[in-house]
Amino acid sequence: MPSYTVTVATGSQWFAGTDDYIYLSLVGSAGCSEKHLLDKPFYNDFERGAVDSYDVTVDEELGEIQLVRVEKRKYWLHDDWYLKYLTLKTPYGDYIEFPCYRWISGEGEVVLRDGRARLARDDQIHILKQHRRKELETRQKQYRMENLFINRFMHMFQSSWSDFADFEKIFVKINNTISERVMKRWQEDDMFGYQFLNGCNPVLIRRCTQLPEKLPVTTEMVECSLERELTLEQEVQQGNIFIVDFELLDGIDANKTDPCTLQFLAAPICLLYKNLANKIVPIAIQLNQIPGEENPIFLPSDAKYDWLLAKIWVRSSDFHVHQTITHLLRTHLVSEVFGIAMYRQLPAVHPIFKLLVAHVRFTIAINTKAREQLICEYGLFDKANATGGGGHVQMVQRAMQDLTYTSLCFPEAIKARGMESKEDIPYYFYRDDGLLVWEAIKTFTAEVVGIYYESDQVVEEDQELQDFVKDVYVYGMRGRKASGFPKALRSREKLSEYLTVVIFTASAQHAAVNFGQYDWCSWIPNAPPTMRAPPPTAKGVVTIEQIVDTLPDRGRSCWHLGAVWALSQFQENELFLGMYPEEHFIEKPVKEAMARFRENLEVVVSMIAERNKNKKLPYYYLSPDRIPNSVAI
Repeated sequence: MPSYTVTVATGSQWFAGTDDYIYLSLVGSAGCSEKHLLDKPFYNDFERGAVDSYDVTVDEELGEIQLVRVEKRKYWLHDDWYLKYLTLKTPYGDYIEFPCYRWISGEGEVVLRDGRARLARDDQIHILKQHRRKELETRQKQYRMENLFINRFMHMFQSSWSDFADFEKIFVKINNTISERVMKRWQEDDMFGYQFLNGCNPVLIRRCTQLPEKLPVTTEMVECSLERELTLEQEVQQGNIFIVDFELLDGIDANKTDPCTLQFLAAPICLLYKNLANKIVPIAIQLNQIPGEENPIFLPSDAKYDWLLAKIWVRSSDFHVHQTITHLLRTHLVSEVFGIAMYRQLPAVHPIFKLLVAHVRFTIAINTKAREQLICEYGLFDKANATGGGGHVQMVQRAMQDLTYTSLCFPEAIKARGMESKEDIPYYFYRDDGLLVWEAIKTFTAEVVGIYYESDQVVEEDQELQDFVKDVYVYGMRGRKASGFPKALRSREKLSEYLTVVIFTASAQHAAVNFGQYDWCSWIPNAPPTMRAPPPTAKGVVTIEQIVDTLPDRGRSCWHLGAVWALSQFQENELFLGMYPEEHFIEKPVKEAMARFRENLEVVVSMIAERNKNKKLPYYYLSPDRIPNSVAI
C-alpha cells in the first residue's frame, strides 16, 4: 500500500503548541484517503517549535496530491495551534510543500494547497476551483468593510505646571538623543522649521507659489527676516517661501468631554522662509483662517512670548493633524482597507496574496485595539487630546475628501507639494530616503509581477485581482471618483505601482510618521495635545504664566507622554522590510527576487548610515533596517 511521510512544523511563538488530536486527510486526483490521526506513542506531539514526522499509509493510489485537510479535535481543554507548514514526501520520492502560517482554533480545520502560486486561470481542475471559491466565500463573511473608518466613537489631574522646567518632571531624559535636543532647542526658529521637513509629520509643508489672500502679510512685516534684499513677492517667485496651512482644523469641535477643563483648537497658517543657510524658518503666523483685527499676524520681530505662543499653537495643530490624518487615516486605516480587500478577494494560493500578506500582518488587530482603547468614547483621545469627543471623527471625514491614490504615490506626493528639488531643498531627508525605499520596493514588485504575469492581458483577465482592486475602490473609498483610486488595473506597470503603494504605505510611510513620536512629541511644549485657553487676539499681552496655563495640565501631559512612548516602540521579534520568514512562496525565481530586494535595501541602509555620521540630528526613520513590514503598532 502507498505510504507518505508527513512533516508538520508547529510555530515557535508562545502557546503555539497543542495537546488536541490532529487528523490529516489527503485529496488526490485519483481519490481521497481516510482520516489519519497523527500521533506517536509515548511522545508529546506538536509542541511549540517542534518539527514532527509521521508515516501515513493509504489503501489505494491517490494520484497527484491536490489538497491536504488538517483537522483539530478536542483532547481535554481546547487550545489553539499555530501550524507553520506541512511537507509531504510521496511514495515516488517527490516533496510537496504546503504553507499554512495560521492559527487553528477550537475544533477547526484548514484545507491547504501546495505552495506554488497560482492565478485563477491556472486552476482547471474542479476541486481546486471549488477550494478557491469556498476560501473566498468564507473570508468575505469574516472580513467586512462596514464602518471601517471611524464610527462616532474623568476627570484628570487638572493643575497647571509651574513653568517650562516643570515639564522635566515627567520627561524621560536620554542623553544625546533627538528628544533631548528638542527639549533644549524647541524655542529656536530653525528647530521649529526643521520639524516640517524631518519631524514626525513631514508631509504638510509645500512651496508657496502665491501668497493666499486670507494671509495678508506684506514685505514690510517680514522684512527683517528676508536675507536676499528682495521683496516678499520676489522671494515667492524665487521659490524661497513655503507654507503650512491647517485649514482642515477650521470649525472642528474642541473636546468637551471634561466639563472642568475648557479645551481649544486653532487653524493656523504658517509662512516659512529658506534663508541663505538653506534652513527653513518661520516668518509669519496667523492663528485662524479669516484675517481681521482680532486675528493678528505674529512675527519673529514681535515680543518674545507673543511669537513663542504663536509657534506653540502651530505645533499643537500639527500634532492633531499628524495623529488623526497623517498617522491614523493615511497609514493605519488605508492599510486596513488594503488588508481586508486582500482577504476578501484573493485566495491564499494567489501570488498577490502571498506577496502582500506579510505587509498587512497584525494591522486589523492593532486597528481593532485602537478602536477599543484610543479613539473610542472615553478612550485616550477623549482623555488627552483637544480633538477628542468627536473632533477627530470630523477631521477624518474632511480629510477623506483629499485622500487620493496619487497622494499615496510617494514621488507624486512630493512633486505635488513642490518639494522635489534636492538642490533647492537640500536637507529634506524624508524625501531623499523615501524615494530610495520607494524605488527599491517598486523594483521588487515589478520583478514579482513579471514572474506571474507574462503580459498586460494576463493582468486584465485576472478576475480575482480586479475584484481586489474594485473592493478597495467601492468599499474602502466609498466609490468616490475624485479619489483617483483605480477601479481596475490594465497593465503590469500599473499593477506594480499599485502593489508599491500598498507595501510602501504599510511599511515605510508608517515608519516615517510613527516611530519618531517620542523623539519629537515627548517634550510637551513642542507638541501639546490640547490647549486650555483660546488663541491670543492681540499682541503685546502674552506672559510666560499665560503660556504655561494654556499648555496641557499634568494629567493630560502624562497620558500624552505614555502614548507617544508606547507608539514609538518596535514589537518584540519585529519583522523589518525585506524579511519574509513565512515562506508563502516556494518558487526559486521569487526567492531570488526577494534576495535582490534585501540586497537593494542593504545599500539604502548603508547610504543613510553614511549620511547620518556625526549628525547631531540624524534622520533614520526610513532606514530599511528600522522599517517594519506592516502597520502593527
